[in-house]
Amino acid sequence: MNTTHSTRRPLRAALAIRGGQAGRRHVTRTGVLRRQLNQIAPGVAVVCMVPVTTAGTHGTHVMLLNDLAQPVGDDLAHRAAGRLLRAAFPAAQDTAHDYYVQSGRMVDATPTAPAALGIDTAPVLL
Repeated sequence: MNTTHSTRRPLRAALAIRGGQAGRRHVTRTGVLRRQLNQIAPGVAVVCMVPVTTAGTHGTHVMLLNDLAQPVGDDLAHRAAGRLLRAAFPAAQDTAHDYYVQSGRMVDATPTAPAALGIDTAPVLL
């Protein structure tokens, strides 16, 4: 019946420090990935990763694109970039994602239909 309730709020300074630390980690990780992707395929701006299933085998199709959306690199570069991003973002393996090298953001690129059509939950048939 008698429980102690804490009405104490977290300190704003502590939250600001944690936010600054997270920002520095993001900048560092982005710089490392940018440098490694530049060594793998110079001029890469976007890495597109799309999961595919062929004859019951699951895999990931990786495309390296420059600023003009033209393909960059060879097959070995695509494999290396895919391994690098799967190691950096393990949660991004089941759906289509685009990694923007300049900003360091991984964006969900799963195609969706507008909700007004009512087919946004229908299974995709290829």
